[in-house]
Amino acid sequence: MRTKIKLEHVVSFSDAIFAFSITFMAVLIEIPDLPANLSQTEVIQSLVEDLGPRFAIYVISFFVIGLYWISYHQIFNHIEGSHGVIVWLNLVFLFFITIIPFAVDLQVDYGFYQVIFILYALVLTFGGSTLTLIWLHARKNRLIDNTVSHSEIQNVLLESILLPSVFVISILISIVDLQIAYYFWMVIVPAKIIIRKRYP
Repeated sequence: MRTKIKLEHVVSFSDAIFAFSITFMAVLIEIPDLPANLSQTEVIQSLVEDLGPRFAIYVISFFVIGLYWISYHQIFNHIEGSHGVIVWLNLVFLFFITIIPFAVDLQVDYGFYQVIFILYALVLTFGGSTLTLIWLHARKNRLIDNTVSHSEIQNVLLESILLPSVFVISILISIVDLQIAYYFWMVIVPAKIIIRKRYP
């Protein structure tokens, strides 16, 4: 008889990984070494110049991980029971979540290179795609709670597809303009609102 991993253990382990990734990103923010003879204005200017880009990337990545955490629980709140394939897909998803801090560190130092942006966006794309596969597998094998309506199933599916789709499109946009590719990620917010209005 095969021993199954309880679903609550899978979810609690995943929450710990999310928390670790966000914490590790914060640790990667390096405080600049400022000379002691600077005026207050110079200190503020130096902090803005040195910490500004790092903090901006951290904020973006924090909310990206937060969005994946929300999507993750939207999916697992409707899944009943454990399943071997889901456990392994979950591990693959968490693998990409743990790589995000590394991708963020590259972005801080080399974000002006298109290849670094593409690497960063690919990590986010693969992570989101794995999450979508978990939902599709659960739907195919009837692991979803019977009380969940067809409309809710479609809502969760569309929201899980949204994030990786935006990141893939941003990669294509980066070929034309790297700066616009970053701003394109803001499309996620109105797109989520539209999906939820379509499938309330």
